[in-house]
Amino acid sequence: MKFRAKIVDTACLNHFTRVSNMIAKLAKTCTLRISPDKLNFVLSDKVANGGVSMWCELEQENFFSEFQMEGVSAENNEIYLELTSENLSRALKTAQNARALKIKLTNKHFPCLTISIELLSMSSSSRVVTHDIPVKVIPRKLWTDLQEPTVPDADVSIYLPVLKTMKSVVEKMKNISSHLIIEANLNGELNLKIETELVCVTTHFKDLGNPPLASENASQDRNSEQMAEVHIDIRKLLQFLAGQQVNPTKATCNIVKNKIVHFDLLHEDVSLQYFIPALS
Repeated sequence: MKFRAKIVDTACLNHFTRVSNMIAKLAKTCTLRISPDKLNFVLSDKVANGGVSMWCELEQENFFSEFQMEGVSAENNEIYLELTSENLSRALKTAQNARALKIKLTNKHFPCLTISIELLSMSSSSRVVTHDIPVKVIPRKLWTDLQEPTVPDADVSIYLPVLKTMKSVVEKMKNISSHLIIEANLNGELNLKIETELVCVTTHFKDLGNPPLASENASQDRNSEQMAEVHIDIRKLLQFLAGQQVNPTKATCNIVKNKIVHFDLLHEDVSLQYFIPALS
């Protein structure tokens, strides 16, 4: 099992740092899945037990100038590593304005992702800062729990409003209730609602638009005005929104009535899927 990779382009390095910062906000620990052409950050808390799940994917060729890996075996050419997300993002914070960054799977009495950052110094010479991030190698028999989640057929798919706006609304609502109703229809309308014994607050977003294919499939047996709703834990939604530092290129929300809400974001060439189950 071998893995080594190198980033030399500053824009790629900054983008990779932003991705790791986002992951650190979304998941305390996560699985890094390494395959010949992709890197994935995976969180797989059992949705049945009320946990969120996440699948973040980036094409290695868009980030790395060098990328070599050998998986567990020829037929299972992948590596799965469990790590503390913040350790990676903290290590990459020192990589701003770096000349190059190298990542390697090493063994220092225990498995590590060793990150070497070549920094420019005032003189023409450079210095190297090294971080050893402890990882746990996940055995082959546990891989089945860490595959890309299947996306259930949504009752409604809708484009999201500006995430910063959505976050400030949800932050205010959190002070009143720990539960939130998210509902949307095929008319481009999305509502965020909280209901308590004393108060009912709703924020309406209009003219958001619906992804064409999804709305065609759903509209065959659905009135476009009819809302599909799901009750979720407001903290889980807020954690997701807090992780979005940059407004994505594309952001959609797929609602499976009373079951799950699935967010699908595209940040340039990084895709993020995030699933929040309904409260039982």
